[in-house]
Amino acid sequence: MPRPAKRACRSAPEPDSSGKRTKAMKTETSNKPVVKGGTSDSTKKAQATQDCGNEPSRYWLMKSEPESRMEKGVDVKFGIEDLKAQPKQTACWDGVRNYQARNFLRAMKVGEEAFFYHSNCKEPGIAGLMKIVKEAYPDHTQFEKGSPHYDPSSKKDNPKWSVVDVQFIRMTKRFIPLAELKVHHQAHKANGGPLENMALFTRQRLSVQPLSPGEFDFVLSLEDKKPS
Repeated sequence: MPRPAKRACRSAPEPDSSGKRTKAMKTETSNKPVVKGGTSDSTKKAQATQDCGNEPSRYWLMKSEPESRMEKGVDVKFGIEDLKAQPKQTACWDGVRNYQARNFLRAMKVGEEAFFYHSNCKEPGIAGLMKIVKEAYPDHTQFEKGSPHYDPSSKKDNPKWSVVDVQFIRMTKRFIPLAELKVHHQAHKANGGPLENMALFTRQRLSVQPLSPGEFDFVLSLEDKKPS
């Protein structure tokens, strides 16, 4: 069973626009090789800058599953209410098994904010806000044989996978569904706007995604507006 202050995985695919789940896939993976000896802080920052545009991301969107789903005998459910229920409303964000998403975790700094995104559920979307309270360190689940995220190729002297600690800030004033965000994305893509290149639509499979300040501010402003 998951430990206290432990985050569940995000291994299942996103629902399609109808809300139905697509064919199951393995936990996000990548065939990119890992540089022996790890990645330097400067390299991580440079990669994050490249992936986010001309400036390092100060904001993030992080996906997790709010509905029960068993994987290797473990329920990987972890929604925003689960984060709120943790001691000090804080948990480690474990189970990331994609190199680009891992690099984003490694680029995060204490104090940066993230949207908590409910994924692989009947109505995916943004449920609330959290902040980074501890920067990247090795993900313990990669070494646990009973974990759905066990990776026998990862070594303790050179771990492949990382976690950060996050802390609940608040729920959004209303749930902001994926369908609503998609309407704005399509409009901005056609006519220009802050969500034109939002990673939620251009890199849908990533469970950890950077947000520009403009994207973050626009999405947050939606909580004060009636659904479009």
